[in-house]
Amino acid sequence: MAGPATAQPSSRPSVLRCLVVAVLLIVVLLGIAVLVFWLAVRPKPLEFTVDGARVRGFNVSGHALDAAFDLTLSAHNRNRRVSVYYDSLEVSVWLDEQSVAAAEAAPFHQPRRNVTTLVVAPAARGAPLLAAVEKSLKRERSGGWLGLEVRVRARIRLKVGAIKTRHYVLWAYCPSVIVRFAAPSPAQEFNKVYCDVDI
Repeated sequence: MAGPATAQPSSRPSVLRCLVVAVLLIVVLLGIAVLVFWLAVRPKPLEFTVDGARVRGFNVSGHALDAAFDLTLSAHNRNRRVSVYYDSLEVSVWLDEQSVAAAEAAPFHQPRRNVTTLVVAPAARGAPLLAAVEKSLKRERSGGWLGLEVRVRARIRLKVGAIKTRHYVLWAYCPSVIVRFAAPSPAQEFNKVYCDVDI
């Protein structure tokens, strides 16, 4: 008669331990790689400013707006080792959280340590207005000025050396852009507006 079977030691704990060690090692190596990359590149945030703004053909009639907004913006790339591909870029004009006009800029590649000037003219053609927005516009028009927000949406890729990243969506929010209807005096020069940029 055969004796009682002896239990064989299980190999599962050792396999699980090896898997945990391997995962931890991969995480540590990835962290070191990211740290080395950051120390080598030292990436700086991209910046946008609104350098000029004026309005033409402004008219509110029948609860709708007709106007053309001439905007001059600057895209700032302060990085020494990173260039930027702007594959698409849209500039829109907002009045009290309502979008009234938009225009696209041509795609471009921005070299390292570069400032690129963008001139766009979003136009509103019979853009319907909310009642509160229409009331605010008429009040501001009577005061000779117009307060608006400029927003930028762009699809970008970053390039470091020969490596290009995947696409990212860049948003720039430029609040409190003041446009004057009358020709400004020297004391009323346009004040540059700095935008909040999010990627």
